[in-house]
Amino acid sequence: MQVIFVGMKRREFMALAGAAMAWPVTAFAQDSAKVYRIFWVSIQSQPDPFLDGFREGLRARGYIEGRNLTLELHFGNPQALREVVAELRRGNIDLAVSSGPATRALTEVKDIPVLFALSGDPVALGLVSSLGQPGGNFTGSTFLSLELAGKRVELLKEVVPTLRRLAVFSNSNHPGEQSEWRATREAATKLGIETVYVPFAGPNELDSGLAAAGKARADALLVFPDVLTMVHRNKIAQFAIAHRLPSMFGWSEYCEAGGMLSYGANQRATYFGLATYADRILRGEKPANLPVVQPTKFELVVNLRTAEQLGIDLDKSSVLFRANRVIE
Repeated sequence: MQVIFVGMKRREFMALAGAAMAWPVTAFAQDSAKVYRIFWVSIQSQPDPFLDGFREGLRARGYIEGRNLTLELHFGNPQALREVVAELRRGNIDLAVSSGPATRALTEVKDIPVLFALSGDPVALGLVSSLGQPGGNFTGSTFLSLELAGKRVELLKEVVPTLRRLAVFSNSNHPGEQSEWRATREAATKLGIETVYVPFAGPNELDSGLAAAGKARADALLVFPDVLTMVHRNKIAQFAIAHRLPSMFGWSEYCEAGGMLSYGANQRATYFGLATYADRILRGEKPANLPVVQPTKFELVVNLRTAEQLGIDLDKSSVLFRANRVIE
């Protein structure tokens, strides 16, 4: 492995995680003398739970690092990652895998298969022609589901029946962000909730965005999931607690950082599944013909400790009993 730094009710959750991790170990039918080289780019840093999930998926498909697989890991911001992408042209990389906005660093890559896992819209980003028929050298998974946007508002309203004014915190640089904002606004309007849109553009505006959210006189905070808010999830979750704002996020990692609620796909399971596409591409299939995957199973996570800090009695809400995981 080469590492380069450039810059209650738990049954459903267990079923979800178990299903994802229970891929049969597949006999590796490729040429045993071949060592496949996968180029991983991410703005995360190690330990990286998404990379861990991808590795587990590869092992389940018969790929063993040091024997028939080499992972070249590159971490940094998208601009810094663009400088290392030139290494892809060495000609000995079989597949590139990007996590989140690091995908932007690979948009100019045309002659190597690229797998992505994005919370945004890969069509809007210009990576694929359509989700069903990507048509080029990119395919992967997107977590963008506009149905989830409305469901998150509904769940928050169930937990906070007095919710009248909702601050929506969003990285406006995120592809597909406007679609998610429209879906959220429409769902809130149907529930009689006024929305206050609080966009920020990239990491340099994160603090000013939070300051604006703090002045929104909102009853709760909803944060769109993307890698930037994910990286700063501790800061955002603690901000919500400090401002007495019940919070809703997209993935369980936000709740583990102190967010009150999350509803969305299990990230680690998604990356585990992404390894199946890696295997198919290494066996010769074309990304152009592999549809972009959209998760169909979602988990509701509740941070009971945070709810108690905010004075919210979840024993009175059915949300607690429908949760796939409760953090106590």
